[in-house]
Amino acid sequence: MTLAQLSAFVLVARLGSVSGAARALGVSEPAVSQALAALRQHHGDKLLVRSPNGMTLTPGGSRLLPIASQMVALGADADAAVREANGVAERLQVAVTSTIAEFVANPLLAAFAARPGQAVDASAGVARVSEMPVLVSNRLADAALGPSLEGGLDSTPIFRCTLVAVGSPHTRYTGSPAKWPWLVDPAAADPGSDTARLLGRLGVPESVISVFPNQTAAWSAAASGNGVSIAAEHLAAPQLRRHELKIVPTPATPATVCWHLTTLPRDRGSVAAAALRHFLGTPAAMQLMRSPGSGVPPSRFRPPVYVTIWS
Repeated sequence: MTLAQLSAFVLVARLGSVSGAARALGVSEPAVSQALAALRQHHGDKLLVRSPNGMTLTPGGSRLLPIASQMVALGADADAAVREANGVAERLQVAVTSTIAEFVANPLLAAFAARPGQAVDASAGVARVSEMPVLVSNRLADAALGPSLEGGLDSTPIFRCTLVAVGSPHTRYTGSPAKWPWLVDPAAADPGSDTARLLGRLGVPESVISVFPNQTAAWSAAASGNGVSIAAEHLAAPQLRRHELKIVPTPATPATVCWHLTTLPRDRGSVAAAALRHFLGTPAAMQLMRSPGSGVPPSRFRPPVYVTIWS
């Protein structure tokens, strides 16, 4: 029985599916299934069985879940203690939305880790909003950056921004926005995201939505006149200034949204998570969230990856 197997079990139990656990861990579904199979063999119990409503715990699985959650959390504590004793930088894993991963996470965490006297190995991983509370509460992520989260966690508002619809300056947009072609990033496939909620308020059906690999690609297609996209106004400001895009009025925009930093309650969270909360309130962090396009040195570049404990 390993911590990786227990972590897979906890995520499948909390999220209700193997696919959800695999997505959160950034591994394949067979990898999660193999971890579960090994744990089932070890305990001689199926632990989780499929039902019409997803994965359901057996009586043995129900007994194991709170213990497994504690063991995973203790594993994170043990890793932090050994790293501290050896003078190794404290690890900080932050679950973020796709928009924050694309534009903000790398420069923000690089600036955080570069502060004088700061010894933190910070990384960001994309997660769905529904997965974030599970990752944070089970110590598979130290913090989450995105919408406010519930579940006994500490969500602190850190940055307010405005969502707008954008399209080509050379195209006239008439009629109901529900009938326009919408070109969006993967956030649209996450029901808890600000993008998905905005599309819902406009009554946009799935049939007119096209999902692109990232927001920049969606904006490029919108600038070519292929449809309308959604943007945080401050992130699309360069394209708006160059008149590559224009703001398209809709009944639901502009819409004010707020990014939150979510951690365990402050008496249980890591030192690095507390330091990140403090850093995000500084003028330097605010400037990076407002204008993140300055880039980072190659030595500090980290591509957006899924939060993972499999390495």
